[in-house]
Amino acid sequence: MKLPFLSKELAKRIQQSEIEYLTSRISSIGERPGNPEGVEINQYGQTVAYYIKTMPWGIFNSVKGLGDEDNDKLVEIIEFYDARDRGFQIDLNPTQCSAKLFGKLAELDFRQNGFHSVLYGLPREDKPILQPNITISEVVTEEEFDHYAEIHCLGSGMSLSYKHHFVNNNIGLLNRKGWKIFLGYLNGIPAGVGVMYISEDGIASCALAATAPSFRNQGLQTALISRRLHEAHLAGCELVVAQASFGSTSQHNMERAGLHMAWTRSIMTR
Repeated sequence: MKLPFLSKELAKRIQQSEIEYLTSRISSIGERPGNPEGVEINQYGQTVAYYIKTMPWGIFNSVKGLGDEDNDKLVEIIEFYDARDRGFQIDLNPTQCSAKLFGKLAELDFRQNGFHSVLYGLPREDKPILQPNITISEVVTEEEFDHYAEIHCLGSGMSLSYKHHFVNNNIGLLNRKGWKIFLGYLNGIPAGVGVMYISEDGIASCALAATAPSFRNQGLQTALISRRLHEAHLAGCELVVAQASFGSTSQHNMERAGLHMAWTRSIMTR
Protein backbone atom coordinates (compact mmCIF):
# COMPACT_ATOMS: atom_id res chain seq x y z
CA MET A 1 0.00 0.00 0.00
CA LYS A 2 1.34 3.42 -0.98
CA LEU A 3 0.94 6.56 1.10
CA PRO A 4 -1.62 8.78 -0.69
CA PHE A 5 -0.76 12.29 -1.74
CA LEU A 6 -2.26 14.94 0.49
CA SER A 7 -5.36 16.18 -1.33
CA LYS A 8 -7.84 18.68 0.07
CA GLU A 9 -10.30 15.84 0.62
CA LEU A 10 -7.73 13.81 2.57
CA ALA A 11 -6.74 16.87 4.59
CA LYS A 12 -10.38 17.32 5.63
CA ARG A 13 -10.53 13.66 6.73
CA ILE A 14 -7.37 14.03 8.79
CA GLN A 15 -8.71 17.17 10.42
CA GLN A 16 -12.04 15.48 11.14
CA SER A 17 -10.30 12.46 12.69
CA GLU A 18 -8.65 14.75 15.24
CA ILE A 19 -11.97 16.43 16.03
CA GLU A 20 -13.55 13.01 16.50
CA TYR A 21 -10.96 11.72 18.95
CA LEU A 22 -10.74 14.97 20.91
CA THR A 23 -14.53 15.14 21.19
CA SER A 24 -14.59 11.56 22.47
CA ARG A 25 -11.81 12.24 24.96
CA ILE A 26 -13.28 15.44 26.36
CA SER A 27 -16.79 13.97 26.38
CA SER A 28 -15.51 11.15 28.57
CA ILE A 29 -14.40 13.74 31.14
CA GLY A 30 -17.76 15.50 30.97
CA GLU A 31 -19.60 12.20 31.48
CA ARG A 32 -18.31 11.85 35.03
CA PRO A 33 -21.22 12.11 37.51
CA GLY A 34 -22.16 15.76 37.92
CA ASN A 35 -19.62 16.92 35.31
CA PRO A 36 -17.23 18.14 38.07
CA GLU A 37 -14.67 19.57 35.63
CA GLY A 38 -17.26 21.74 33.88
CA VAL A 39 -16.93 20.37 30.34
CA GLU A 40 -18.76 22.06 27.47
CA ILE A 41 -18.52 21.26 23.75
CA ASN A 42 -20.23 23.57 21.26
CA GLN A 43 -20.63 23.16 17.50
CA TYR A 44 -20.58 26.16 15.16
CA GLY A 45 -21.22 24.82 11.68
CA GLN A 46 -18.20 22.60 10.96
CA THR A 47 -16.23 24.19 13.82
CA VAL A 48 -16.06 22.76 17.34
CA ALA A 49 -15.22 24.72 20.51
CA TYR A 50 -14.02 22.89 23.64
CA TYR A 51 -14.09 24.25 27.18
CA ILE A 52 -13.14 22.69 30.52
CA LYS A 53 -13.68 25.00 33.49
CA THR A 54 -11.03 23.45 35.76
CA MET A 55 -8.38 23.05 33.05
CA PRO A 56 -7.19 26.39 31.64
CA TRP A 57 -4.65 24.89 29.22
CA GLY A 58 -5.02 25.55 25.52
CA ILE A 59 -5.58 21.95 24.41
CA PHE A 60 -8.74 21.81 26.54
CA ASN A 61 -9.95 25.27 25.52
CA SER A 62 -9.47 25.18 21.79
CA VAL A 63 -11.34 25.65 18.55
CA LYS A 64 -10.96 22.96 15.89
CA GLY A 65 -12.02 22.75 12.26
CA LEU A 66 -12.37 26.47 11.52
CA GLY A 67 -12.50 27.29 7.82
CA ASP A 68 -13.92 29.88 5.46
CA GLU A 69 -17.44 28.50 5.72
CA ASP A 70 -17.60 29.39 9.44
CA ASN A 71 -16.07 32.85 9.11
CA ASP A 72 -19.30 34.40 10.35
CA LYS A 73 -19.28 32.27 13.53
CA LEU A 74 -16.12 33.83 14.99
CA VAL A 75 -17.86 36.55 17.02
CA GLU A 76 -20.23 33.96 18.53
CA ILE A 77 -17.26 31.72 19.42
CA ILE A 78 -15.47 34.63 21.12
CA GLU A 79 -18.61 35.43 23.10
CA PHE A 80 -18.81 31.81 24.27
CA TYR A 81 -15.35 31.98 25.85
CA ASP A 82 -15.67 35.58 27.06
CA ALA A 83 -18.83 34.63 28.98
CA ARG A 84 -16.69 32.08 30.84
CA ASP A 85 -13.73 34.44 31.30
CA ARG A 86 -11.47 32.00 29.52
CA GLY A 87 -8.69 32.52 27.02
CA PHE A 88 -8.63 30.04 24.15
CA GLN A 89 -6.72 29.09 21.05
CA ILE A 90 -7.76 28.41 17.48
CA ASP A 91 -5.92 25.49 15.91
CA LEU A 92 -5.86 26.56 12.28
CA ASN A 93 -5.13 23.93 9.65
CA PRO A 94 -4.60 24.93 5.99
CA THR A 95 -7.87 23.27 4.98
CA GLN A 96 -10.53 25.58 3.55
CA CYS A 97 -8.73 28.73 4.69
CA SER A 98 -8.28 31.85 2.59
CA ALA A 99 -7.17 35.47 2.90
CA LYS A 100 -10.74 36.35 3.86
CA LEU A 101 -10.55 34.22 7.00
CA PHE A 102 -7.07 35.48 7.89
CA GLY A 103 -8.34 39.04 7.50
CA LYS A 104 -11.28 38.36 9.82
CA LEU A 105 -8.97 36.85 12.44
CA ALA A 106 -6.71 39.91 12.27
CA GLU A 107 -9.73 42.20 12.54
CA LEU A 108 -10.72 40.39 15.75
CA ASP A 109 -7.21 40.77 17.20
CA PHE A 110 -5.98 37.21 16.70
CA ARG A 111 -2.32 36.59 16.04
CA GLN A 112 -0.20 33.52 15.51
CA ASN A 113 1.24 32.22 18.76
CA GLY A 114 2.91 28.97 17.72
CA PHE A 115 3.16 25.96 15.44
CA HIS A 116 2.21 22.30 15.76
CA SER A 117 3.03 19.42 13.44
CA VAL A 118 0.40 17.13 11.93
CA LEU A 119 1.72 13.84 10.51
CA TYR A 120 0.24 10.93 8.62
CA GLY A 121 1.37 7.52 7.50
CA LEU A 122 0.37 3.95 6.83
CA PRO A 123 -0.51 1.15 9.23
CA ARG A 124 2.17 -1.49 9.60
CA GLU A 125 1.34 -5.07 8.62
CA ASP A 126 4.41 -6.65 10.18
CA LYS A 127 4.31 -7.31 13.92
CA PRO A 128 6.89 -5.04 15.58
CA ILE A 129 10.18 -6.54 16.71
CA LEU A 130 11.02 -5.16 20.14
CA GLN A 131 14.24 -4.82 22.06
CA PRO A 132 14.68 -7.80 24.47
CA ASN A 133 14.17 -5.56 27.51
CA ILE A 134 10.92 -3.97 26.25
CA THR A 135 7.43 -5.42 26.37
CA ILE A 136 4.14 -3.75 25.41
CA SER A 137 0.72 -4.74 26.73
CA GLU A 138 -2.76 -3.32 26.26
CA VAL A 139 -4.34 -1.81 29.35
CA VAL A 140 -7.65 -3.51 30.06
CA THR A 141 -7.93 -3.46 33.88
CA GLU A 142 -8.09 -0.68 36.46
CA GLU A 143 -4.89 -1.97 38.09
CA GLU A 144 -3.00 -1.55 34.82
CA PHE A 145 -4.69 1.81 34.33
CA ASP A 146 -3.25 2.96 37.65
CA HIS A 147 0.25 2.43 36.18
CA TYR A 148 -0.85 4.36 33.09
CA ALA A 149 -2.05 7.32 35.18
CA GLU A 150 1.18 7.43 37.19
CA ILE A 151 3.37 7.45 34.07
CA HIS A 152 1.15 10.02 32.32
CA CYS A 153 1.40 12.23 35.41
CA LEU A 154 5.20 11.98 35.69
CA GLY A 155 5.68 12.24 31.93
CA SER A 156 3.70 15.49 31.93
CA GLY A 157 6.08 16.99 34.47
CA MET A 158 3.63 16.83 37.36
CA SER A 159 4.12 15.68 40.93
CA LEU A 160 2.55 12.33 41.84
CA SER A 161 0.34 14.28 44.23
CA TYR A 162 -1.68 15.15 41.10
CA LYS A 163 -2.02 11.54 40.00
CA HIS A 164 -5.68 11.35 41.04
CA HIS A 165 -6.51 14.00 38.43
CA PHE A 166 -4.98 11.81 35.71
CA VAL A 167 -6.97 8.85 36.99
CA ASN A 168 -10.26 10.72 37.19
CA ASN A 169 -9.93 12.50 33.85
CA ASN A 170 -8.68 9.55 31.79
CA ILE A 171 -10.43 6.52 33.31
CA GLY A 172 -13.31 7.13 30.90
CA LEU A 173 -11.03 6.03 28.04
CA LEU A 174 -10.59 2.55 29.53
CA ASN A 175 -12.56 0.15 27.33
CA ARG A 176 -14.31 3.10 25.63
CA LYS A 177 -15.31 2.52 22.01
CA GLY A 178 -12.48 3.30 19.62
CA TRP A 179 -9.78 3.70 22.30
CA LYS A 180 -6.75 1.53 23.03
CA ILE A 181 -4.27 2.22 25.82
CA PHE A 182 -0.83 0.59 25.86
CA LEU A 183 1.69 0.24 28.66
CA GLY A 184 5.38 -0.13 27.91
CA TYR A 185 7.64 -2.03 30.31
CA LEU A 186 11.40 -1.62 30.49
CA ASN A 187 13.05 -4.58 32.19
CA GLY A 188 9.65 -5.48 33.63
CA ILE A 189 9.00 -2.00 35.08
CA PRO A 190 6.02 0.09 33.81
CA ALA A 191 7.75 3.05 32.17
CA GLY A 192 5.89 4.41 29.12
CA VAL A 193 2.37 4.77 27.75
CA GLY A 194 0.81 5.26 24.34
CA VAL A 195 -2.85 5.79 23.44
CA MET A 196 -4.68 5.52 20.14
CA TYR A 197 -8.16 6.20 18.82
CA ILE A 198 -9.64 4.31 15.87
CA SER A 199 -12.29 6.27 14.00
CA GLU A 200 -15.17 4.84 12.02
CA ASP A 201 -13.66 6.52 8.97
CA GLY A 202 -10.69 4.15 8.96
CA ILE A 203 -8.14 6.52 10.47
CA ALA A 204 -6.18 5.70 13.62
CA SER A 205 -4.92 8.60 15.74
CA CYS A 206 -1.87 8.38 18.00
CA ALA A 207 -3.53 10.47 20.66
CA LEU A 208 -1.38 10.54 23.81
CA ALA A 209 2.08 9.38 24.81
CA ALA A 210 4.39 9.78 27.79
CA THR A 211 7.47 8.22 29.33
CA ALA A 212 8.54 8.50 32.97
CA PRO A 213 11.57 10.84 32.94
CA SER A 214 14.04 8.29 34.34
CA PHE A 215 13.26 5.86 31.48
CA ARG A 216 13.53 8.22 28.51
CA ASN A 217 15.83 7.72 25.49
CA GLN A 218 15.69 3.94 25.75
CA GLY A 219 13.38 3.15 22.85
CA LEU A 220 10.03 2.95 24.63
CA GLN A 221 8.16 5.48 22.51
CA THR A 222 9.51 3.97 19.30
CA ALA A 223 8.17 0.60 20.48
CA LEU A 224 4.80 2.09 21.44
CA ILE A 225 4.45 3.83 18.08
CA SER A 226 5.28 0.59 16.25
CA ARG A 227 2.67 -1.29 18.28
CA ARG A 228 0.00 1.27 17.46
CA LEU A 229 0.87 1.20 13.75
CA HIS A 230 0.40 -2.56 13.82
CA GLU A 231 -2.86 -2.27 15.79
CA ALA A 232 -4.11 0.15 13.12
CA HIS A 233 -3.46 -2.56 10.52
CA LEU A 234 -5.29 -5.18 12.60
CA ALA A 235 -8.26 -2.79 12.87
CA GLY A 236 -8.37 -2.39 9.07
CA CYS A 237 -7.43 1.30 9.09
CA GLU A 238 -6.27 3.10 5.95
CA LEU A 239 -4.13 5.71 7.67
CA VAL A 240 -2.46 6.64 10.94
CA VAL A 241 -2.28 10.29 12.00
CA ALA A 242 -0.51 12.05 14.84
CA GLN A 243 0.28 15.48 16.21
CA ALA A 244 3.45 16.72 17.89
CA SER A 245 5.21 19.90 18.92
CA PHE A 246 7.12 21.18 15.92
CA GLY A 247 10.63 19.74 15.71
CA SER A 248 10.19 17.80 18.96
CA THR A 249 11.53 14.40 19.95
CA SER A 250 8.00 13.08 19.52
CA GLN A 251 7.93 14.30 15.91
CA HIS A 252 11.32 12.70 15.24
CA ASN A 253 10.14 9.37 16.72
CA MET A 254 7.09 9.40 14.48
CA GLU A 255 9.11 10.24 11.38
CA ARG A 256 11.55 7.43 12.14
CA ALA A 257 8.54 5.11 12.35
CA GLY A 258 7.51 6.12 8.82
CA LEU A 259 5.04 8.97 9.35
CA HIS A 260 5.33 12.04 7.14
CA MET A 261 4.51 15.70 7.68
CA ALA A 262 1.03 16.55 6.47
CA TRP A 263 1.23 20.21 7.44
CA THR A 264 2.24 22.61 10.20
CA ARG A 265 -0.74 23.95 12.08
CA SER A 266 -0.94 27.57 13.19
CA ILE A 267 -1.99 28.23 16.77
CA MET A 268 -3.90 31.50 16.96
CA THR A 269 -4.65 33.47 20.14
CA ARG A 270 -6.01 36.94 21.02
